[in-house]
Amino acid sequence: MAQAYGASSTVVYDTLKNLTNKDQQGFISDSEFSRFAEIAQLNIFNSLFDELKDSMRMSKAGFNPGRDKSRTKRIQEDLAFFSKKVPLSKSGDGFTKPDDLARIVGIYTAGDILLDISTKVPVEVCYDEEKIERILLNNLSAPTEDFPVALISEDIQIFPTSIRKIEVRYYKQPEGRSKTTGARTTDMPSVNANGVGLVDFDLPSHYTSDLVYEIGKMIGLNLRDQQIVAYTGQEMQTRKQAETF
Repeated sequence: MAQAYGASSTVVYDTLKNLTNKDQQGFISDSEFSRFAEIAQLNIFNSLFDELKDSMRMSKAGFNPGRDKSRTKRIQEDLAFFSKKVPLSKSGDGFTKPDDLARIVGIYTAGDILLDISTKVPVEVCYDEEKIERILLNNLSAPTEDFPVALISEDIQIFPTSIRKIEVRYYKQPEGRSKTTGARTTDMPSVNANGVGLVDFDLPSHYTSDLVYEIGKMIGLNLRDQQIVAYTGQEMQTRKQAETF
């Protein structure tokens, strides 16, 4: 039996098919589903960063439960699905951003391990070109190899310019996952004409109801959370029972 790595495109599709029939909205085709699935997954992925900010504010105010019930911990664990680190070499005047980059977490200079201590240096990240100009013109704040600065624009520029290799940790854009191996694929979540999942979502499986809700809004369904949970729960339970035989 294949391990479930992400939300099942088949479960989401079948749930939406049942809901469209119940809501007398016709039938959702496989091509419509694939198109809406890409947008829905991206919407939920982007919303996680806003939720993280809110949960961290709640933590500071003392309203966020600790340990396994922590909302901040849960969101961070979900975002970890998309965490990635790559080495980059300078090309021309800067460093080319990874094609799948969504949000930068941190940048470090390339380094070695000496006496069990890393020689990597964190790079201060800046998105303001005017601020970078002020830093470069000020002798007291001018970047050095021990205190480098990065300007993030169309590409990544590192100051001082003598730095030619860096490591970038970032969150990648959500894509899809192979149903058989769970490996990430550049294909988006999709099903065939029979509603059989070809590529699953990159989001963890507990976002199944959220995906149904997001896609349902695009279709124009009048969905209610309780209704979604009931349908998705029923679909998932039926499939689990079928897999035991």
